[in-house]
Amino acid sequence: MHKGDKPLKEKYRTRHRTRDIDQVHEDMKSPESLLKQAVDLDKPGSAQFYCLTCAKYFINETALSDHFKSKPHKRRLKALETEPYTQDEADRAAGMGSYVAPKKLTVVSQDKLAKDGDEYNS
Repeated sequence: MHKGDKPLKEKYRTRHRTRDIDQVHEDMKSPESLLKQAVDLDKPGSAQFYCLTCAKYFINETALSDHFKSKPHKRRLKALETEPYTQDEADRAAGMGSYVAPKKLTVVSQDKLAKDGDEYNS
């Protein structure tokens, strides 16, 4: 059956667009600035409840803790385990080098960090 252009429309939809995986990897290198933000009344929850891996603001602590248990959050954690693409990998794909498999990274969720009180390391 013909699908039409619906998959393309969904792919390029910008209403609920969040940060890409490689941008989140950059954010995870210095999470302190995003996890402890100044009060901003224009953002949900005054920018005090932020999920670093999903790049989303939540209205209160219970909404954030419920989000940590959700499937989209767990899918995002799984996607972040793969090393982000680099220019070297793009060059190898173009035939300028041999294939090197992407490394697996360990990603720790914020809810576990809050319980342990450890620093965030990826």
